[in-house]
Amino acid sequence: MLVVKFYDSIKDELLKFAVIIAKNNKNYVFCKHKDRDTWEIPGGHREVGENIIDTAKRELYEETGALEFHIEPICVYSVTAPNNFEGQENFGMLFYADIYSFETELHSEIEKIEITDIFPERWTYPLIQPKLLEEAKRRGVLTDFPC
Repeated sequence: MLVVKFYDSIKDELLKFAVIIAKNNKNYVFCKHKDRDTWEIPGGHREVGENIIDTAKRELYEETGALEFHIEPICVYSVTAPNNFEGQENFGMLFYADIYSFETELHSEIEKIEITDIFPERWTYPLIQPKLLEEAKRRGVLTDFPC
């Protein structure tokens, strides 16, 4: 069984991922990987020696083409799944970003982005990412949460 938990903080060295709930003009920004037919919140793995905020900024740029933005941390999340990382609890930092401008082209594994006021029907990580959005709402970060 997959379990998602939330924390206010954790030792920095335990953070392996950054996920960024992003908005542009009050609409959500989701991305679609070239090899998938599903949608996801921008994010990815932390590189060796990288500060977690730098991971978030890099992933936001790579996956959405965001050039100008304001980004801030929301909380730490963890995922424990028997079929990933030998069933060990893995930690990431959840961020929120307002994007003000984008590049005209994407230069990564992301095929396209969608800027919308509704959540995707087909999630890449349906057992994780909707819970991240719900936690951001619970913490008062998302006040215009779609049903």
